Amino acid sequence: MIHQTAIVHPSAKLGKNVQIGPYSVIQGEVEIGDDTRIESHVLIKGPTRIGTGNHFYQFSSIGEDCQDKKYAGEDTRLEIGDNNIFRECVTVHRGTVQDQGLTRIGSNNLFMNYVHVAHDCMIGDNNIFANNASTAGHVHVGDWAILGGMSGVHQFCHIGSHSFVGAGSIMVKDLPPYVMVGGVNVTPHGINSEGLRRRGYSKEAILQIRRAYKVLYRNGNTVEQALVELNEMAKTTPELQILAQFVANSPRGIVR
Repeated sequence: MIHQTAIVHPSAKLGKNVQIGPYSVIQGEVEIGDDTRIESHVLIKGPTRIGTGNHFYQFSSIGEDCQDKKYAGEDTRLEIGDNNIFRECVTVHRGTVQDQGLTRIGSNNLFMNYVHVAHDCMIGDNNIFANNASTAGHVHVGDWAILGGMSGVHQFCHIGSHSFVGAGSIMVKDLPPYVMVGGVNVTPHGINSEGLRRRGYSKEAILQIRRAYKVLYRNGNTVEQALVELNEMAKTTPELQILAQFVANSPRGIVR
């Protein structure tokens, strides 16, 4: 299951049925879970812990030192969950001691060609990063979000669950859950209703999320005024709780 030209460090721990292709390098303290497939010319550098059923395509670079001038070789980590797909030339960097010293990726994510996940990012589950999408350092992404091709996310931004970032967009503020945005100077364009339908949200829940969007973006409210209404709506619509909490706790301010 390991090609004769691959190089695997003695300290690496490989699970059952791990496949490693030609000229790939597993360097340092790396733990790889069962049924993970690593194609040719892949670099995985530790300390990195990888779950089960992941697939790394050729020329991806996983767990490399971060691109931060403050980084001085400290012992930082990368953690990856299960059943993720990393397509060609994806780069994922370990964390920095200025944060938690950890970059974390959840499970069931798809990272298309040339995606970059920078140091200290926290990525949830079931997200799609289209070709060339990039997140700067310390970015947090929830679950079921989609980042369009060539989109970029500024450092420390938070991207809410079930949101949608259009191709070529530049995010410099936080994106609330359920909201779709697009453009270099991003503007909101409604809610991700199609994505919600695919994930089994009821018509009534989608209707209430659409009403909450109007409270936040269409009715002339300040964020503070909108938050009062959102908290009241969330009492009867549980799906709005994550929206109200996100807006209340946004570290950079939300896209408006």
